[in-house]
Amino acid sequence: DWLRRQKDGEKKDESTVDWDDVVFEIDLLKSQEINLDYILELIFEHNKKIKNKDDLIDEVRRVIRASIGNRAKESLIIDFINQTNLDDIGDKASVMDAFYKFAQVKLKHEAEELIQTEALNQEEARRYIKASLKREYATENGTALNAALPKMSPLNPQYKTKKQTVFQKVSAFVEKFKRVGGQI
Repeated sequence: DWLRRQKDGEKKDESTVDWDDVVFEIDLLKSQEINLDYILELIFEHNKKIKNKDDLIDEVRRVIRASIGNRAKESLIIDFINQTNLDDIGDKASVMDAFYKFAQVKLKHEAEELIQTEALNQEEARRYIKASLKREYATENGTALNAALPKMSPLNPQYKTKKQTVFQKVSAFVEKFKRVGGQI
């Protein structure tokens, strides 16, 4: 009985799966990455069909959460849907233009808000945020972050906490607004 199971087990090890097809399928899935333009086209298409903002928001949230690269933009996209009369937009290109204009206004507003709430040095903070947006990530390396911080001794126990807080907020800001263009 044991010998028979051993022999049957060895036969089952020979797989009937063609692994070349599996690799191809995975590559195909990767090529179907959900990007921001796709989400904006989806907004246009669904708005024509559905005409209900709540259902549209639910659908867009589902798609955004399936896209790792756009999860940080969820609140920005939802705000766009809520604050824009989508029925006035005639085509997909106009949706994209409207979104990018909306995002650029929000970018300026939220950058100013971040600088004010954290009491950062205006020029240095703008330079640091602008550089972070350009490279699409914030970094603690170099002196740019330190220069943006309010005047405080590095020996002050609150300095490291303040630096970490500002870094995390700028990182979240950059994730939300990277690839939407605009100036601070």
